Amino acid sequence: MEIRKVKFSDVEQMTAIYNFYIENTLVTFEEEAITAEEMHSRVEKVIQQHLPWLVIENEEGDLLGYAYADSWHTRRCYRFTVEPSVYLLPEVKGQGYGTILFDALLLLLRQSEIRNVLGVIALPNEASVAMHEAHGFEKVGEFSDVGFKFEQWVSVGYWQLKLEHSE
Repeated sequence: MEIRKVKFSDVEQMTAIYNFYIENTLVTFEEEAITAEEMHSRVEKVIQQHLPWLVIENEEGDLLGYAYADSWHTRRCYRFTVEPSVYLLPEVKGQGYGTILFDALLLLLRQSEIRNVLGVIALPNEASVAMHEAHGFEKVGEFSDVGFKFEQWVSVGYWQLKLEHSE
């Protein structure tokens, strides 16, 4: 298994992984599958902000998932706050790969100027809540029924991790 920085050659596989979640789950509020070109643009945006985007591969070099941190909002005063995302091939969920990716992502964020990591979770999502809380995130709020997907209302919870930095 290897965790490494994203390459643009990973875009096709990441697009397929993400589109599964768009089309089959409530974890993303996107409703239309995205193109590889759109995924490429998103990767480029994160990289240009000097934020981490990682992938995890098995020994055969097959991409199992990816994780990245994107800016929380575009206004400059939010520049030290990010929102993480982790997506895995559905068949490898529950095998610890998400935690391994999240650990690596948080390590990079701790080595940067980032001060706050805000997990945004469509509820219910026990696995994501458990992963965030196991990494020290604390629930700071919830918006009830703010999303509507697959003919149902979905609430969103917010978890915050304040990163400690030596001054």
